[in-house]
Amino acid sequence: MPDSTLNSLLTWLDHSPTPFHVVQTAITSLEDSGFTGVAQLGNELPMLGYIAHDGCIVAWRLGTAKGALRIIGAHTDSPNLRVLPQPDIHQLGWSQLAIEIYGGVLLNSWLDRDLGIAGRVIDSNGESHLYSAPRALARVPQLAIHLDREIGDKGLHLDRHQHMTPVWGSTKQSFTSWIQEESGITDVIAYDAHLFDIASASLLGVDRSLLASGRLDNQASCWSAIEALRNAADSEHTSILVLNDHEEVGSNSATGAAGPMLSTVVTCIATQHGLREGQQFDRLASSWCLSADNAHAIHPNYPERHEPRHAPLVNHGPAVKVNGNQRYATSARGLAHIRSVALSNDIPLQTFASRNNVPCGSTIGPITATQLGIEAIDIGIPQLSMHSAREMCGAEDPLHMVALMSAFLQH
Repeated sequence: MPDSTLNSLLTWLDHSPTPFHVVQTAITSLEDSGFTGVAQLGNELPMLGYIAHDGCIVAWRLGTAKGALRIIGAHTDSPNLRVLPQPDIHQLGWSQLAIEIYGGVLLNSWLDRDLGIAGRVIDSNGESHLYSAPRALARVPQLAIHLDREIGDKGLHLDRHQHMTPVWGSTKQSFTSWIQEESGITDVIAYDAHLFDIASASLLGVDRSLLASGRLDNQASCWSAIEALRNAADSEHTSILVLNDHEEVGSNSATGAAGPMLSTVVTCIATQHGLREGQQFDRLASSWCLSADNAHAIHPNYPERHEPRHAPLVNHGPAVKVNGNQRYATSARGLAHIRSVALSNDIPLQTFASRNNVPCGSTIGPITATQLGIEAIDIGIPQLSMHSAREMCGAEDPLHMVALMSAFLQH
């Protein structure tokens, strides 16, 4: 098994508050292992290489022309609150920020948390600059129970527009002035600004057997995939990693799974290997894609929400995700393949399926399979509190995921 540690994952999570930072963290890790970045795909590709754009990165370890492809995919984005282009609100003695809700946010989890701000700025030359301010800058305050006496009986009701506006001061503040000072860029033309919970990733529990952090969905998969790729041995098979942006909102973007980045890299590799069109189809037919996106662990307080025969436990290994309606891409053939990989390497593996009356989400797996015509398998680390500002999984399962991905690349 690769020499991967939980401390490495905790550091990754703390350094990656946005998809742009995920890509930069991935680049640092890859370059430390000898990978070389390319600005464009027109020239000959290095044996160990990557190409990155905004919140997406594709990396590869080239094999031979006779080998197949072993692709691992995950996504860099997480549901959150994002600052709008004209955010300044000054009313009733408060300075607030106008925000947009990105993805399927578990709204109540963002209340009464100390929030930092991170993202990128674009200067007058079109250059991008990352910034991160992991300190208590903003807060979405909940209404006091004295002013909402029915909350105990009727539950919390939040208006997505009115009630999720954060405060970030009691005097008039200019967000543009702040972001120029924070980024050190005086000619800011545009920006991306994401709010995030500043609490550090940490081990949890009296036995420290659990892991709590923001953005576990899906950065735990991103970290695992990078660890597997950079520690992989050379093989006749070509190993490819893709970390896409915008999965939480449908993947339809230039950097999403429905975009061209992965397919372009696959085509360039085939061209470099001298494969004719028919040979390219043959390669794809013998290739596999492992789509990694966290799964729902069985919840001890809500066991009735789970399919009892397919409800993963924490610290019992990754879960293969199956859905006949193609919300997940795993077929019986794919299930057999990943089970054989796990069994032959003594890696624990579980199975996840949703109840018929509790529809599941989807992943980049079906999209990647459709785009490339390649067999895809959906897997995920079991977790609780998915899409919360702070999520939780078993501390052993990310290491099990690294082991499974590593074995997948070599199988």
